[in-house]
Amino acid sequence: MSASILTINGGSSSIKFAVIDPSEPFKRTFSGQVERIGLPGTQLTATREALASPDTQPIEADTFATAADNLIAYLHERLGSRSLAGIGHRVVHGGVHLLEHQLITPSLVDELRRTQPLDLAHLPREIALIEAFRDAFPAVPQVACFDTAFHRDMPKVAQLLPIPRHYFAEGIRRFGFHGLSYTYLMHRLEEVAGSSAARGRVILAHLGSGASMAAVRGGKPIDTTMAFTPTAGLVMGTRPGDLDPGLLVYLMRTQDISPEQMDDFISNKCGLIGVSETSSDMRDLLERRASDPRAAQAVELFCYQARKFIGALTAALGGLDTLVFTAGIGEHCHAVRAEICDGLECMGIRLDADRNAKNKDVISTGEAQVTVRVIPTDEEVVIATVVQGFVERHSD
Repeated sequence: MSASILTINGGSSSIKFAVIDPSEPFKRTFSGQVERIGLPGTQLTATREALASPDTQPIEADTFATAADNLIAYLHERLGSRSLAGIGHRVVHGGVHLLEHQLITPSLVDELRRTQPLDLAHLPREIALIEAFRDAFPAVPQVACFDTAFHRDMPKVAQLLPIPRHYFAEGIRRFGFHGLSYTYLMHRLEEVAGSSAARGRVILAHLGSGASMAAVRGGKPIDTTMAFTPTAGLVMGTRPGDLDPGLLVYLMRTQDISPEQMDDFISNKCGLIGVSETSSDMRDLLERRASDPRAAQAVELFCYQARKFIGALTAALGGLDTLVFTAGIGEHCHAVRAEICDGLECMGIRLDADRNAKNKDVISTGEAQVTVRVIPTDEEVVIATVVQGFVERHSD
């Protein structure tokens, strides 16, 4: 049996994992996730090759560190005698210097630590995961796969921030995120729709607890909604998306909020949880919106902002040929997709209500000018591909 690749994808409220056989084509031996970390009802769900039904069990995960420790114990038990060729970690923010996927070394971890102030919502957890898996599997090489790598060649005008130019020279710019997801989606779009569609004018909508969109033309990213950090752009589960910076200055002055408290505020207390005052999870809000106006307004705000960004990115593209929905909300919440697209008929977007309700691959009508697709993302396949490349080069 060939050595497997383990992928670790730590999000804002979940840890996804997969053990992948790197033979062609890639094959999952088992995979799953710990979700709702820090929320009631946290559980670990895994699908194993030998099991017909998912292996679901409660897991102690009141903190990210606890979730990581218990996940490692679970993986040791399930891996048994299976050896690992490499471990790949999704790292959201590579900072101003780390724009390419890299083998994890002590110096790279040190650089990630210096980068932490850019993304306190993700980087401390990702560093903790890297260190926890290094201690658990000390002989296995680890690779950092950066979300920012996908966007590194955006046009300069899309990277510029309207601040004094010397900051750009120091590396401060709009980076963009969810790049591993977007890499997979573009490959998959070419597989299912052909190279002409993949090289057309495409908007990729990664809608989950963290949410962003990317505009791609000719197979190259030209703009995205997130910016210097993953808190910008669309409203998200606990992050506000775009805000008037003057508001933050006002709050810091009038409420005596420190930078650390402000970071916690914009990373954990805004977005859907802030508006609804009940939950950051779209599933909860959809269940409650008929009886709770706050939940209804949170859903409405999410859909309204997504609709606006589709319009803006379509303008940046000079038109639109394909719109792709993905991630937890994008793949599974047909009501949210319908509300986002309602009113975009002027842009050639028309959904087939029955196909949308059934989460079909293509959910637009046959007469629509824009093809609207639902494509499940697979960041783990992208991570495994990157890791395999590093392992093969390292073994030569």
